[in-house]
Amino acid sequence: MSFVLADAWVVTMDERRRVLDRGAVLVSGDRIAGVGDTADLLRDNPDAERIDCSGSIIIPGMVNTHTHLFQTLLKGLGDDMVLKKWFTCMTGPAAASLTQEDVYAGALHGCVESIRSGVTTLVDFMYVHPRPGLTEAVFDAFEETGLRGFVCRGFMTAGADLGVPEALIEEIGSALADVTALARSRHQPDGRVRLGVAPCMIWTLDEESLRLTRELATREGLLLTTHVAETVFEVEHAQGRYGRSDTEFLGDIGFLGADVLAVHCVNCDGGDIEVLRRHDVKVSHNPCSNLYLASGIPPIPEMLSAGLTVGLGADGPASSNNHNLFQAMKFAALIQKGAHRDAEIMTAEKVLEMATIDGARAVGLEAEIGSIEVGKKADLVVVGATDPWMTPLHNPVSALVYSALGHEARTVVIDGRIVMRDQVVSTVDADAVRRRAQTAADDLAGRSGIAHLKTRPWPSAGF
Repeated sequence: MSFVLADAWVVTMDERRRVLDRGAVLVSGDRIAGVGDTADLLRDNPDAERIDCSGSIIIPGMVNTHTHLFQTLLKGLGDDMVLKKWFTCMTGPAAASLTQEDVYAGALHGCVESIRSGVTTLVDFMYVHPRPGLTEAVFDAFEETGLRGFVCRGFMTAGADLGVPEALIEEIGSALADVTALARSRHQPDGRVRLGVAPCMIWTLDEESLRLTRELATREGLLLTTHVAETVFEVEHAQGRYGRSDTEFLGDIGFLGADVLAVHCVNCDGGDIEVLRRHDVKVSHNPCSNLYLASGIPPIPEMLSAGLTVGLGADGPASSNNHNLFQAMKFAALIQKGAHRDAEIMTAEKVLEMATIDGARAVGLEAEIGSIEVGKKADLVVVGATDPWMTPLHNPVSALVYSALGHEARTVVIDGRIVMRDQVVSTVDADAVRRRAQTAADDLAGRSGIAHLKTRPWPSAGF
C-alpha cells in the first residue's frame, strides 16, 4: 500500500533542514519513498491514495527518550514534592502493589496518549518489579498499539535504608537473568520494539550491579539507560559513598559509553559534562519533570556546546502528569532563555531537533527515523495548524514549539502504518483503554494506601 500526505508544510529535519510549503510525502510499504511537490508525487504514483493534509504541518514522528509508563496510573498524586519524598511517600508504595493488569492498563493508556500527541518512538524505563511478568506487559502494550520504541528492563538492588520498599529491591543475578530471558523472547534487534536495560539511580544500586549490567548490555547489544545527577541528593550520596559525583563514578568503573542514555543530568558541572563527552554519552532532557519535582534546570546549552547529543523526554506521568512532548519542547526553550536572560540561547529550531533527529540519534536510530528523507522509516505526524491558537501561521517551526498545545496531531504513521487518522486511533479502542486505566488507577491507589493524596488540602500559596 502506498499513499501521499499532500499539500502541507513539510518540516523535513534533513541535513539542510528544508521546510517545504505545500509539499508532500509519499509512503510506500514501511518507508518514505518521496518528498517534494504534491502534483509530481501523485503524477508519478497514480495508484497511491491521496490524503489531504492542507492546513497542516508534517513532521517526523517525535522521539520521547524517557518515560515510566506504569506511572500513567499515578497522575496528579505526587504534586508539590521533591523527588525523594515523591518516591518514598507515593510512587514507591504504589509500585510495590503493581500487578500485570495495572502495568498493562497504564502502558496501553500511555502508548495511546503518546500517539495522540505526535510521539512515534518511546523509551520506557520499567524499573519496578514487585512480581514477575511486568516488563512483558509493557511489551504487549507497544505491540498492540503499534508504537515504536525500547522497553528497558530496570531494577533497584539497594536503598532500603533510604526508603525504597523491600518489595522493589532485587538480587542482581535474578534481575539480569530476566533481562537475558527477555532478550531471547521479546527483543527485536532490528525491529520496531526493542529491549533495553535500565539500572535505576545511584542511591538504589551498588557497584557490582552496575558493572554486571554494563557487561550484559555490551554482550547483548542493548540500549543502556540510567538516571544521572537528577537531584542534589543523588550527587551528595555519590560524593559521600564514592568520593566523587555519580557521573565521575560511572565513568571510572567503565559503565559509560556511546550506547548509554543518561537521563536528566540536572546537576552536572563542567567536569561531569567532560566525562559525558569523552564517553560519547547521550542525554535525555526532561524539562517539565525537572521543574515539577523542583530538581532544577540542567546545563543544556553547555552540553550542546560540548558537542553532546541531547534528546527530549516527558518523564513518567507521575512527575510531569502527561506524555506531551510539545509541552516539553516549549519548556525546554523557555527555561533556558529565562535562566540565562538570553533570548537566543535556545531556539525553537533546536528543541524541534531535540524532539526528532537528535532524539533518534540519542537512541541509535538516526539512520532509520528522526527526519523525513527518502529511504527512512515512514514515522510521520500530521499536525493540524488551523486552530485559533495556531493561526495566523507565519513560521511552522515557531507554531509547533510555541503555539501548539499538544493535541493537534491529526494523523500518525508508524512503520508505514496509519495508527491514527483524523484523530481516531485505529489499533485499539482508545475510549476502552481510557476507562480501563481509570479503573486500574483507582484500584491501585486504594490497595497501596495512597488514595488520600487525591483529596489533599488546598495550598493556595505554598506557605
